[in-house]
Amino acid sequence: MYDQGRDQRLDKYDLAHATVRDILTEMKDISEIMVDLAYASIMFDSEEIAEEVKNLEEDMEELSKNIRVKAMLAARTHKEATKLSSLLEVAAASRRISNAAGDIVKLMECEVDKRPFLTFILREAEEKIKRLVLADVSDMVGRQIGELGVESETGMRIIAIKRGKRWIYDPEDETKLKSGDSLIVRGTDDGCEILRSFANGDEKWPVYPDEKEEDD
Repeated sequence: MYDQGRDQRLDKYDLAHATVRDILTEMKDISEIMVDLAYASIMFDSEEIAEEVKNLEEDMEELSKNIRVKAMLAARTHKEATKLSSLLEVAAASRRISNAAGDIVKLMECEVDKRPFLTFILREAEEKIKRLVLADVSDMVGRQIGELGVESETGMRIIAIKRGKRWIYDPEDETKLKSGDSLIVRGTDDGCEILRSFANGDEKWPVYPDEKEEDD
């Protein structure tokens, strides 16, 4: 979960004790969320989201440096060096993806009426970026994302939550949803409409037999 504050994010990585694979996993996850956030910044004309993409791009640079150093220190034989070089190629690909996301948010510097083509393209894509607000009557309120199984139930991924003035990026399964949360989600139109009905409180979140037994 990438909350506001660069130091908080980098503390999560614990770079001193992280392995090459640990850092590679972080780089892969960050590059994916950066692309989603970059598109969201354009869709919703959000300088805040664009700024977070820039912050994450700095984090990726730090992780990129660390993974190279750790790889060099870890390689003791030719076989190990060969194996680590393959991982570094994946890391480099993640870095290029993050750079591309950074290039996307640079479009925010253009006037809105000069970048309508990108919004149109995103709206025509199979997967969409949408914004939903949790109503007081929604039974999603007060429950954790993982408990609800939002992605498996609706096919929609919550990529960010705006809670008042605070942003929560790439929220974890343990993140508890609150009334008034503004959810930035990614998925299909059909999935979005299903999630919207739950978020508005028009539909109750499905409860399966094993969940009822746990409640009892």
